[in-house]
Amino acid sequence: MSPVSVEQKSDRSTKPIIRISNLSFRYFDSDSFVLKDLSLEIHSGEIILIAGKSGCGKSTLLRAVNGLIPHQHAGEYSGKVVVDELEVASTKMSLLATRVGYIFQNPENQIFMFSVERDIAFGLENLSKTTAEIREKVNWALDVLGIRDLALRAPHELSDGQKQKVAIAGSIVMGQKVLILDEPTSLLDPYTATTVVQLIKRLHDELGITLLIVEHRLDLVSKIANRLIVIDDGKIVYDGNPRNVLYSANLSLYGVNEPTIVRMAKLLSSENLISRNSSPISSDDLATEITAAASSTKILTDSFSSKKII
Repeated sequence: MSPVSVEQKSDRSTKPIIRISNLSFRYFDSDSFVLKDLSLEIHSGEIILIAGKSGCGKSTLLRAVNGLIPHQHAGEYSGKVVVDELEVASTKMSLLATRVGYIFQNPENQIFMFSVERDIAFGLENLSKTTAEIREKVNWALDVLGIRDLALRAPHELSDGQKQKVAIAGSIVMGQKVLILDEPTSLLDPYTATTVVQLIKRLHDELGITLLIVEHRLDLVSKIANRLIVIDDGKIVYDGNPRNVLYSANLSLYGVNEPTIVRMAKLLSSENLISRNSSPISSDDLATEITAAASSTKILTDSFSSKKII
C-alpha cells in the first residue's frame, strides 16, 4: 500500500539530508521483515514526528538512520540509506556519529561517566579533540542546556529530566546535523515532558538541526513538528502536516491514540459547538475555537433578541 501523503507546508526547497530508498530489514532471529520496501526523504531542518503501534518498525527505522543497522544489529538488509551524503551501510560508525546523534528512551543507557561534564566530553575525547577544544564545547553545551550547575554532579544523583538533558548535551556537543530521539518523554511526568519538548524545539530553532522524534504522546510533539509520519507493519501509511494527518486519518486503525485535544474537538464539532472546519492540536487552539464559537452564538442571539416581533 502506498503511503497517503497529506498536504504539507514545510519548506521542501532544501536538499534532503536523509534519503531512504526501498529499505527492507529482517532481524536474523525473526521470520518476518520489520521494514518493508520503505522510502522516505527528510529535508534539513525538519522536525519529523514518527508514530505507530509497538513493533511496527519505528525504532528499527531510527537505527537504520544512525547506523546501528546494519553495523551492530545483524539481519537481512536491502535498499539504501544516505545521511548527509554518507551511505550508512558503507560508512564507519565513528564517522556517522559526527553526523547523527541518538537519544535513547532511557537516558541511563548512554550516561556512564563519573560526572556530568565528563560524560558530555566523552564523545569529543574519542575524536581526539584537544583539551582546550573539549572544555570550550562542554561549557557551551552546559550553557545551551541550562545545566551548568550540574557539571560536577554524578549522573546517578540526577532526576530523569536532568539525565535527558545531559544525554542531549552529550549529543549536540558533537556538532551533529541530525538528532534522533526515541520516546524522549516516556519516563517523564507531564510538566517535565513539556519542558523537555520546549527545550528540543529551542535547540532546533537555535542550531538548525534536523529532528526525528518517535513519541506516543502526540499531544506534546505534534505542536512543534513539520511532519507526522505514521508507520504500520513496516510501511509508511501516512506522511504529512501533523494537523492534517490528525484530522483526516483514523489513527486508531494503526494503534495510535489520538491526542485528547483532537478527540474533544471532533466531538465538539460534531455537536456544532465549534466550527466543523476547525482543527486544533493544542489547548490554546481549542480555547480560541470555543471562544470564537461562543462569540458567534452571542452575536446571533443578540441579533434575534433585538428584533421586534409584531
